[in-house]
Amino acid sequence: MSEENRENTASQLLPLDKAEKLMEEEEAVDRWVKEGEGVEEISARGLKDFGQVSFPEQTLVRIAKRDQMLDEGINPYPVELPITSSIKGIREKWAGKMEKGGKSGQNAGVAGRAVFIRNAGGLCFVELQDGEFNSLQIMISKKEVGAQSLSSFKQMADIGDFLFAEGEIVNSNTGELSIMAKNWKMASKALRPLPVMHKELTDEQRTRKPYVALIVSKEEKRTFEVRSKTLSSLRSRFAQRGYMEAETPLLQTIHGGASAKPFVTHMNALDMDLYLRIAPELFLKRLLVGGVEKVFEINRNFRNEGIDATHAPEFTALEAYQAFGTYKSMAELTEYLIKSAAKDVFGSETVTLKDGSEYSFAGEWKWMDLYSSLSEKLGEEITPQTPVEKLSKICDQLGLEKEAVTNHGKLVEQIWENFYTQDPSTLWEPTFVANFPTDTSPLTKSSPSRPGVTEKWDLYVRGFELATAYSELNDPVVQRKRLVEQARQASMGDEESMLVDEDFLEAMSYGMPPAGGMGMGIDRLLIAMTGLTIRDTITFPLVKPL
Repeated sequence: MSEENRENTASQLLPLDKAEKLMEEEEAVDRWVKEGEGVEEISARGLKDFGQVSFPEQTLVRIAKRDQMLDEGINPYPVELPITSSIKGIREKWAGKMEKGGKSGQNAGVAGRAVFIRNAGGLCFVELQDGEFNSLQIMISKKEVGAQSLSSFKQMADIGDFLFAEGEIVNSNTGELSIMAKNWKMASKALRPLPVMHKELTDEQRTRKPYVALIVSKEEKRTFEVRSKTLSSLRSRFAQRGYMEAETPLLQTIHGGASAKPFVTHMNALDMDLYLRIAPELFLKRLLVGGVEKVFEINRNFRNEGIDATHAPEFTALEAYQAFGTYKSMAELTEYLIKSAAKDVFGSETVTLKDGSEYSFAGEWKWMDLYSSLSEKLGEEITPQTPVEKLSKICDQLGLEKEAVTNHGKLVEQIWENFYTQDPSTLWEPTFVANFPTDTSPLTKSSPSRPGVTEKWDLYVRGFELATAYSELNDPVVQRKRLVEQARQASMGDEESMLVDEDFLEAMSYGMPPAGGMGMGIDRLLIAMTGLTIRDTITFPLVKPL
C-alpha cells in the first residue's frame, strides 16, 4: 500500500483511535528492538502487522533507531549541549581566511540540522544548516572520534536530524570551511524524512505543513521574515509618533465596527452566545473616550465569509485612532506607515514582487472622488440624492445581481466596484478613493459641505483595497440613529449589518473627541509588498482537514 493511500485510510479513523494505533506500533517497535531485531526487519514487520494505519517505512526505521539509542543509554533528545558558536558566526569569522587544508587552532561546538550526509568509509561528511540557511561542513573521522563513535553515527544519523559536533575549525583539502569533529551527539532525532531540499513544494505541502516548508524553502522563510519585520516596523513607527498599543476583546457580546458576517460561539460558563470580533473599532473608540488620544492595535479579526486571493476568515489587522485627527490626517499617517515599512523591510519604497516586476510606493499618492468617478464611467451624474430606483435600474442594465437588502449606498458602491475593481490596472497606483455614501458608513462623520456623503476613504494598491479611514462620528444621537438603521437591515436578513451596541453609545455619550481612524489588513499589506496571495502570507492558513 502506498504512503498516500495509507494516510488517507488512517485519516478516516477518529483522532483518538488513530493515535492509539500509532502508539501501539511505537511500543511494538521498542519491543522488537529489545528482542534484537534489525531496523529493516522492524520496518517490514510494522507495515505487515499494522497495515493501513502503520507509519511510513522510513519513519519506522527512524523510530527503531531512536529506540536503539535509548537501549544503549544514549538520549536522542538531550536537555543541554555545550554549544559555543553559531554556524553563521563561524562563517563570518573564518570563511576565506584559511588555505586549503589549513587549521585555525580554535575549537568550536555547533549544532544544526543535517541536510546532507556522505559516507566515505573512514570519514563522513555532514552539512549542518541553521534556521537562516547558513551551512557548515562537519567531518567525522575514525581517527578523531574513534571506530565506535563513527559506526554509531553511520547507523543512527539521518538527514533531518539535529546534530551537535565539537572540534577544530579547519579548511578541508577541497577548500570547504569545516569542523573536524572530536565528538558528536544527537541533538534531536527526526522521525520523518524531509522533502528533497530546495525542490519546489506543492501548494498542498506548503499550506498543510508550513513547518516543513520553512525547513526546505528559502522563499517560505523569507516570507516569514518579511511579515515579522513589517510588524516590527509598524510598531516602531507608531511608537515614534507617540501612539500607545492596546489589546481589546476578541470575544464580544455584540459584533460591530465593520460590515461583515461574524462567527458565533457559545460560552458555557455564562450560557451565552458570543461573537469572534470582526473589528476592534468600538472598543478602541471607548479608549478615546477615556482619554487615550493616540492608540493602535494589531491583532486578529474573524469574518465568516468567502476565501480568495485577498480574503481569509482569520486575518491580522491594524487599526489606529487619533484624537482631533481627520480622514485627511489618517491618509498622511497611512502613507507614512506603508512607505516606512517598505523602506524598513526592503530598503526602498520600490519593491520587487514575486513575478520579478517592480512596484513603487514612492511619490504623491492619488485621490479620487467616488461619486465623480462613477458619474464619469456612466456618462451621467450620480449624487447622494440619486433615487434607489434609478440605481437599481442601472444595476439591471449592467447585469449586476443585487443583494436582498439594499439601499442607495450599497448600490452606488456595487456599481462603482463593477467599473473600478474588476481590472487591477484600473487602480494600480496607490489611490485614495474618497467620500462614501452615508448608508454604508454608519460610524463615519458626515461631510459638512456635501449632504449624504461621509468623510471616508478606501486606499487601493495594485487594484485591491488595502486600507480605509474615517473622520470618526462622535455625535451619540446621530450614532444611535445610524446603528438603529443598521439593526433594522439586520432584522430583514442582512447578515453584514451591525447591531445596536448600547454600551458603546453610553461610552460615546460621556464625550468622544473628534478623531480620525484608520484600518489596514496586515496580510494585504504583505500582498501589496510581495505579490503573494493572502494564503501565502499567513504562516498557518486555515485548511480543510483531509
